[in-house]
Amino acid sequence: MYRIYQLLIVLPLGILATILTALATSIGCMVGNAHFWGYYPAMLWGRIICRLLLLPVRVTGREYLKNGQSYVFVANHQGPFDIFLVYGFLNRNFKWMMKKALRQLPLIGYACQKAHHIFVDKSGPSKIKETYDHARQTLQGGTSLVVFPEGARTFTGHMGIFRKGAFQLADELQLPVVPITINGSFDVLRRQDGFNFVKRHPLELIIHAPIYPSGQGTQDIRTTMEEAYQTIMNDLPPQYQGYVRNDDQ
Repeated sequence: MYRIYQLLIVLPLGILATILTALATSIGCMVGNAHFWGYYPAMLWGRIICRLLLLPVRVTGREYLKNGQSYVFVANHQGPFDIFLVYGFLNRNFKWMMKKALRQLPLIGYACQKAHHIFVDKSGPSKIKETYDHARQTLQGGTSLVVFPEGARTFTGHMGIFRKGAFQLADELQLPVVPITINGSFDVLRRQDGFNFVKRHPLELIIHAPIYPSGQGTQDIRTTMEEAYQTIMNDLPPQYQGYVRNDDQ
């Protein structure tokens, strides 16, 4: 019955919600306040998708976050439902740091560009500098950044290695890093299942205490990255704890 419900109800309504969200974001950002339109339509979209699929959601740790403070949020990447969970339930106006290739997605890529999400271009030093300059201009007035430092979804539910880009940015701008543990997304839809029916499983978003900068430089970047990695790892279910190599990284 749940699969029939997904096919007849969730699929058409989900497609409609995605198209309307992309259009609202694109048009709203062109004619109005990109700070508002670049976030709130997508926040509603994330909640709608989770609610349509009857997925229970639990969020803890919002009390750690201060109003008006910009953060660099770093999270493990369990699967496609990480996007809906973070968008819908983090409750912070933020921008994604995402792969440049995602800009080519029909309609969605254009909406992300208009919303001023940060596309990472590693094609040369000048492009990397442009990425940092864009981030520096964006992370003001309480706007935050969300990054999946693994850079790729897991195949096993376990964490791979962290890339240091987000931590370098936080170090340069002297912003606190907030680790986020995502649980349940891998159980809802595994990467290797592709475009498929989802399983009804609780989703959990655990917001940990911010790691404030205590210095600046290579050693501080490494220390923050290691602390964030271990903090996220510690709140994963036992069956997903421990490092497992991800060949897609």
